[in-house]
Amino acid sequence: MEASSPLPDLVRQERRAFIDRLQSLTPQQWEARSLCSEWRVIDVAAHLAWAPTLGPLEGGRAMLRSRLSVNRMIASSAVRWSDRGRVAITEQLEHNLESGAKPIGMPTVAALADAVVHGIDVRHPLGLVQPLSAEVLGPVADFVLRTPWPLNGVVGGSAARRVDGVRLAASDVDWSHGVGPEARASAEAIARLLYGRPLAADELTGPGADVVRARL
Repeated sequence: MEASSPLPDLVRQERRAFIDRLQSLTPQQWEARSLCSEWRVIDVAAHLAWAPTLGPLEGGRAMLRSRLSVNRMIASSAVRWSDRGRVAITEQLEHNLESGAKPIGMPTVAALADAVVHGIDVRHPLGLVQPLSAEVLGPVADFVLRTPWPLNGVVGGSAARRVDGVRLAASDVDWSHGVGPEARASAEAIARLLYGRPLAADELTGPGADVVRARL
């Protein structure tokens, strides 16, 4: 097996793929709803553009406007930033790719998870397919599975609770987690499951599938 790429290289790879995808979209697709219930595609893109550059002063003001709710702050900030328009968003995303910008105090893997999961948030409702590799799924899954309460409230809730007691296995790449009856899905579907995104009933198969479905 080939050695895994360093995390910064994977972040650059996924950010490049996200930018390239955005540049292929029509103006109507930029306005389409994403998997994030409160966001359009343009709001997701704005979040990825400016969240990594949010300083403590601006972040503190945003928290006060959102009555100290991190989730409200994240949701409302992205919608506000999206008013800057597609050109400014794309330019900032390019700057982040070159600079390696990431949210203050967050590990590099968090930047990778943002690029991967929000890429799915954009692509999936538009019917655009981009399979995930095991090299990418591995660190992204490990990150969310190890994120404790209350921090996991920002990344879709407790992924560990949803898959406790089952062996979650990817059907299209070499990746698995846990012990117990097996629940299988594509790598992309597993990322959605772990990060609290919707999953169709037929995307999860195997004897452990019902155990997981009961927790969604």
